Amino acid sequence: MPKRTVDSLGLAQLEAIRLVLRGGSVIDWHRLNLANEQEAHALINAQEFDLNHPVDHQRLITLQRTAVDYLRRNFEFPIPKPIEHAGIIELLMVASSKGHRQLCACSILKVMHIIHHLEARELLFMLPASDQQVFHWVEEKVYRTMGTMLSAGYPVAGFIGGRKNKDSLYTKLLSKPETTAVQIYDKLRFRVVMRSKDDVFPALAYLMKHLFPFNYVVPGESKNTLFDFHRYCEDHPRLRQLVPQLQLSPDVDRQPTTVDNRFTSSAYRIVHFVV
Repeated sequence: MPKRTVDSLGLAQLEAIRLVLRGGSVIDWHRLNLANEQEAHALINAQEFDLNHPVDHQRLITLQRTAVDYLRRNFEFPIPKPIEHAGIIELLMVASSKGHRQLCACSILKVMHIIHHLEARELLFMLPASDQQVFHWVEEKVYRTMGTMLSAGYPVAGFIGGRKNKDSLYTKLLSKPETTAVQIYDKLRFRVVMRSKDDVFPALAYLMKHLFPFNYVVPGESKNTLFDFHRYCEDHPRLRQLVPQLQLSPDVDRQPTTVDNRFTSSAYRIVHFVV
């Protein structure tokens, strides 16, 4: 059954939700908290890798070898042979355990994440694919995921998506002090409205499993005016049990911020993030 309630969330899901709310980076993490291999497979699938596909499987092996070589070449990092040659699922599970091998597995995964990101950015400029083609591919996946989310019984009260037109881009740049240097992240944007505040955490967990992986969240770009994370967790017994196991200090969490748009009502509440 799908996880539709706050009480059904595990530690891995709560860590990921916390990352979304504050706009953090997985590079700051020192462990994963995957409970089993099923969660590890779900994370791989969310990255658009199919372990049964030879090309995808080889890509992961290449990323892992490149990461290991980098760590040894630049830091003389001691990596045990079993970790060096571990499969990706085993690597994710070791990164969710404890001890020296867990540290090694996390370090390798962080470097794999960076290498994959940089090479993907290079491909974006090299491949003969326009923004419109890329947007079309993303939209297809988003609409498909929202359809399955509704079919699974998630209480979605509203959903809208769209591409920002040229006039909107001009207006946004006119309002920014950085002008042409500013990064426009929301050329393609989607809004999901849930029926209640308690529906948001399970919805985020579902989207991170089926639409985007938590490590794709862009650091520093989240705005959260809906939740005081720790206060909300304290009000829910299941989440309160998990909070002491979170890996980062409570100091990293911000109080709910205000929306930096003078045209927006002060009563407007939102969790905004970029992936």
